Amino acid sequence: MASQLSAAVPQFHGLRGYASPRSVAALPPVRAGRKRAQGIRCDYIGSATNQIMVLSTTLMLVAGRFGLAPSANRKATAGLKLESRDSGLQTGDPAGFTLADTLACGAVGHIIGVGIVLGLKNTGALDQIIG
Repeated sequence: MASQLSAAVPQFHGLRGYASPRSVAALPPVRAGRKRAQGIRCDYIGSATNQIMVLSTTLMLVAGRFGLAPSANRKATAGLKLESRDSGLQTGDPAGFTLADTLACGAVGHIIGVGIVLGLKNTGALDQIIG
């Protein structure tokens, strides 16, 4: 019983594992399926992909600028209410929108846009939009 158990457990020597000739089971070779790369075409400025990216980034920047999203000068509380605070960052914007807010909202807008584009591409809806 103990010899059967030790044969099934992989043996290790340092960081590399080795198999004794007795414990190697003959398994059929795994045939990897053909993997295709996911590609998105950005043909021209008015393409569906570009419109989605511009719209998602613009909406996120507008939400941050007009106080609908948290920023450096407006933090979210536990109840998801936005309250004002002094972050110490310098800004010339009357609403207090800083460079850090612009970069953060732009990055989140791009993440949302990429998610939308890849989701539509995966379902095949983006191919129908493009024609």
